[in-house]
Amino acid sequence: MSQAGNISPARMNFFRGFASKLFVKGISFSTTEERLVEAFSKFGQVIEGKVIMDKVRNRSKGYGYVTFAKEDEAQKALMDMNGKSLDGRVLFVDNVRPSRNFNSGVPIARGSPVPAADS
Repeated sequence: MSQAGNISPARMNFFRGFASKLFVKGISFSTTEERLVEAFSKFGQVIEGKVIMDKVRNRSKGYGYVTFAKEDEAQKALMDMNGKSLDGRVLFVDNVRPSRNFNSGVPIARGSPVPAADS
């Protein structure tokens, strides 16, 4: 049986979301989320453009994320926008990857602990 056959539908949807989400670094401090969406929308339907902000300085940290409706649209954008200039800065575009800690096998406790039964 293939590895994909062992993955639940919910987990497949989780990973599918990563396939259509791009990490973008090198974003100019002046680039807005609207401008980021505008620059990437020529490749397909952009669901979300997010510029990560420094809350103390109230300015961009220089990176963000663009999420497309379809994986193939995201891949076209990755191929074309990586190394291109936007607002005077060269962009570095890559696929978002799940964190290394995802499903590390450690159970997550929920609720109050149940006292052990005395033997």
